[in-house]
Parts: sequence; C-alpha cells; structure tokens
Amino acid sequence: MNFRRIANSIVTRLLLLGIVIVLAGVVARYTLLGAYLREDVEKVVSAQQLALATYVAHDIDYKIRERQAMLKQLAKVLPAHLLHRPEELRAWLGERHEWQPLFSQGLFVVDPSGLVLGDYPRRPERLGMSYRDRDYVREALAGKAAVGRPVVGRITKEPVLPLAVPVRKPNGEVQAVLVGITAIGAPGFLDLLQQSRIGESGGFLLVSPRDQLFVAASDPAMVLRATPPPGVNPLHDRAMGGYRGHGVTTNARGVEEVSAMASVASTGWFVVARLPTAEAFALVKHVQNFVLRHAATSIAFFLLVATGSLLAVFRPLFRAADHADKMTRGELPLEPLPVARADEVGHLTEAFNRLLVKLQATQAEFARMAHHDTLTGLPNRALLCDRIQQVLRRAHRNDTRFSILFLDLDGFKAINDALGHEAGDLALVQVAQRLQASIRETDTLARVGGDEFVIVVGDLGAEPGYLEESAKAVATKCIKAIDQPFHLRGQECSLGLSVGIALGDGRSDADDLMSLADRAMYQAKQAGRGRYVMAGAAAD
Repeated sequence: MNFRRIANSIVTRLLLLGIVIVLAGVVARYTLLGAYLREDVEKVVSAQQLALATYVAHDIDYKIRERQAMLKQLAKVLPAHLLHRPEELRAWLGERHEWQPLFSQGLFVVDPSGLVLGDYPRRPERLGMSYRDRDYVREALAGKAAVGRPVVGRITKEPVLPLAVPVRKPNGEVQAVLVGITAIGAPGFLDLLQQSRIGESGGFLLVSPRDQLFVAASDPAMVLRATPPPGVNPLHDRAMGGYRGHGVTTNARGVEEVSAMASVASTGWFVVARLPTAEAFALVKHVQNFVLRHAATSIAFFLLVATGSLLAVFRPLFRAADHADKMTRGELPLEPLPVARADEVGHLTEAFNRLLVKLQATQAEFARMAHHDTLTGLPNRALLCDRIQQVLRRAHRNDTRFSILFLDLDGFKAINDALGHEAGDLALVQVAQRLQASIRETDTLARVGGDEFVIVVGDLGAEPGYLEESAKAVATKCIKAIDQPFHLRGQECSLGLSVGIALGDGRSDADDLMSLADRAMYQAKQAGRGRYVMAGAAAD
C-alpha cells in the first residue's frame, strides 16, 4: 500500500476538509463550554477557598492573641524581686504554666542585657544564655510586645514560635523580658492548618511576609522554608505585597492551583488555602471529555460515508493516475492515456496527453542540465562525483593511479567589482575554454563553485614519480593558460590560478582526495598567486 499516495490524494484532502469542519465545531463546543464552566466553577471554588482560609486565619489569630494576652498578664503581675532569685522565679513561672499551659516549650525571663534569669521547665543549658540577638527580645526591650521570627529552637531543635512582652517597672522602664515558646507542631496550636487537607492534594500554608518564610503548612516538608523569590509565582508576589483575596496561579513546583489568602491580623501573616486546578476543575474536564467522546463517534460515521462516496466519484481519476505513475517508473512505455469520460477527469487526461508530447521533447535537455554547469557547459559537482568514481574503479581494476587538481582563480573578485557580474561570467567562460584546451579529452574538467574548478587526470600508470610529474605538468600548463591576459568589455584584465594537487589510486577515498586537494589549493593561495602545491601521493 502506497501511504504517501494516499496522504496526497484528493479524496484524503476532501475527507480532511470535512473532518476539519466537524472538528471546528467540536473545538468550539469544547472551548466555549469549557471556558463557561471553568469560569463558574472557579467562582464557586474560589469562594470556598477564601472561606476556609479566613476561618483558619481567625483560628490562628485567636490562639496568638490568647498567648499574647497571657504573657502580658504575667508580665504585669511578675514580682520584681524574683528577678534576682532564679529558683523562686522558676517556681513562679511553673505555677502559672501549670494553670494555663499555652506555651508547650515553656517560659523564661531575660534581663536587659539578654541573659536568661530563670525559666520553666528548667533547662540548665538555657540559664545564662544570651538572647540579645533574637528579634523578639530586642523589640520587647524597646517596649513592644513581639511575635518573633519562627525558628528552630536552640534547646529543643524543633520549629518554634517565640512571643515576648516587656516587664516594666512602676515608672514604665523596661526591666526584663518575658518570653513564651510554643512548638509549631504542638497540639492545640496550629492543628487546624497542619492536619487539614483540601480535597486529595490541596492544603494550607501560613506565610510570614516580614520573614519571607512559610511558618506552617499542611505539607510538613514546607515548614520554615523560605518563600519563593519574586517572579516565580505572580499571585504569591501580590500576597506578599498586601493583596488578600483569591486567584488562579502556578506555584513554584509548576502546578496550577486555585489559591485564596486571608490575613492573621495579630502577626501580619496570611493563610493560603490552595487546591490544584486539575482537582478543582475536574467537572469541567469531565464535560469536555464527554464532548470529545461524542465527537469521535461523529467523525467515524462521517469518514465511513464520505470515503465510500468519494472513492466511487474519483475511481477513473485513480486509474489514470496509476497508469501515468507506471509510465514514469518505466513499467509502461510513454503513451497517451485512455479518456474514460467527458468530464473534469477526461479533460485532465487530455491535457496530460498534450503535456506528454512536450515532456518527451524536453527530457533530453533536462538530463543535460542536471549534470552540467549552465554558464560554462562544464560538468557540475554531481557529474564530477560520478566521473571520479569511474576513475577509481578503473584505477582499482588496472592497478593505475590518478590525480585530482583543485583550481581557484586569483583576482576574480576584482573583475566582478570593477566591470560587473556580466564581465565576470564572460571571464569564467573564457577560463573554462582555456582549461579545457590544456587537458586531454579523456580527463574531466568540472566547475564546482563560483570561481573554483576541478580537474581529474586518470590512467597515469603505477609509477609514483611519473604520476607526480604528470600532475605537475598539467597544473603548470593550466597556470600558464590563465596567466595570459583576458579581454573583457574593451579592457585587458589579468587573472591568476592557485592549484592544489592530490594523488590517489584504486584504494583511495574520493572525499578525502577532494579535501586534500582543496587544502593544498589554499596553501598555494597563501604562498602567492600563479603556483601549485602537492598535497601528497596515494598510499602504497
């Protein structure tokens, strides 16, 4: 079966046109219906995401405020004399922690220099440790209640959230800082965010724009990870700048998702509720697949009916085309095709028969043009390759040698620039005539480029010395022939010839010899015009 012929058939094209029309309708329904449903579903899902994000954000805000309120109350009633009595201070903190254990990692107090005065539960390694470098301690020493940057705790080595409030003297001067530490994974703190999923693969993120950090997430691997850099997620960039709402975006992992952002007022954080669009818009995809399934059925029915009808209409044309194809392959002689009927197919057959007459008249001319240079009439590169192969076979059969001369004109560009391309063409014709007169009738002269020629000198015998001398003699004769002045448009012009020579025998490779001769020619040009360079001889 000729699949290429079927692919190029008029019947195939008409069928494809019909399929395109059917598919256009399918695509219109698929696209418009999908866009309409996606728009509606996006509104519903976005509203749900925003409601979830707002609920979780309010829950987190409540728990942060609850802890801040407890710290402020403890700081207000903390006896000042306990700041100098570590054991009594620890006992006092322990009593309050037992009453309301909101801080899973305990409480501690630092002095204005940042050194720990007392803590509960007792951590021997913490006593005397300086927390002056912590942001929340610096803010509290400045007189402000602070929510610190979520970090991995120095003592517990797990993600924690520190909160701090100043402990003031009666005159308002800050005399110490009370710090409460809560593990981010502590029960009753961020459980609603960390243990909840939206759908099968969605979830929540808690983001700190100030710290450019994911504070918590439904995915444990994202806790305390840095937020993506600007430009990765446009909706995330807007949220980091203060936008609160919803939208469709592509996250840092390349997954498209519906996201909604809600603020945690007490901290400046925001909660992100996110759901991949592949899951959110599953209904849309289901409807689109339904449209596609029915489209496949319609196309199959169309192909069945249309194919049978078109084959019946175009059968005479197929027969005529098959007959003509066999003539072009030489399976049948060139002769007029039979005219089946007086319609468009018959008219095309008659036109073909008239064309056949002209084709036979010009076939010989086409064959000549395919293997010869149109300007000089010399063999072109294609015919040169065939001649070289013939020389190689003779050399192998007769154990003889041959040479390839690569010739390039010196000064040809100057003629083109000064007198124009017509004068250049005339010079090439004269060059071809002089070179042809300089070689034997059995040798081959070909034009392979603008001002490049190749001579193949065959049947030079088996002696290396004779081979080299013969090749040099041909090169010298060609150089002298080109060295004579050229008369172009009433002016006398001069050209030179650079020649590269490669020697070969029946075991040589044609491409290698051409490359050797080409390189030798360039060596001759570098050495000066009007000379030749011998590249090498065939291997013994």
